[in-house]
Amino acid sequence: MQILFINNSGGGFANHLDIAEGTTIEQFFKIKMSGQNEEDNLIRVNRMPVSKDYVLQDGDRVTITPTKIDGARSAVLEQIA
Repeated sequence: MQILFINNSGGGFANHLDIAEGTTIEQFFKIKMSGQNEEDNLIRVNRMPVSKDYVLQDGDRVTITPTKIDGARSAVLEQIA
């Protein structure tokens, strides 16, 4: 089955991906965002927050947006100093 994945990390991108039927959003996150913490990202399916056991459906739109951006605070503090 196919979903649309929008990754808003860094420059961001959107891409249609083929995934196995029965894939949960938690499994998808672990595969596509390896090494990142779920709690540091806003994860939505079809523009709505979902639980980690949500089973992705054909045609779903998955958006992952970081809620914490490393280095952003230090750059602001350097400008102030």
